[in-house]
Amino acid sequence: MAQKRMFNIEVASNDNFIDLPAAAQALYFHLGLRADDDGFVGGIKQIVRGLGFDNDDVQSLVNAGYVIKFNSGVVVIVDWRINNSIRKDRYTPTLYQKEFTMLEVIDGKYVL
Repeated sequence: MAQKRMFNIEVASNDNFIDLPAAAQALYFHLGLRADDDGFVGGIKQIVRGLGFDNDDVQSLVNAGYVIKFNSGVVVIVDWRINNSIRKDRYTPTLYQKEFTMLEVIDGKYVL
């Protein structure tokens, strides 16, 4: 996993994001820090519990369209490609290839 991540101000400063509960906003940033080079995060239950969040915070992000949660429990950050660009020589493909193949990229966003 990379040590540096970026967040686009346009993603994090729009009214939809600002309307999220503060805990859901904070969780979004924590997920961004832990995501792999394709924006996928596994072990979501451990992250949520370990950092003092709850499932409602995850559901808020899902409902607002900031993450997609798969049946496997893995989540992907929808705006990952808007937030981050990774040089090809430093890119490591996600371990979650099954979930990755279920997505399309439209206007820089992941869509099921």
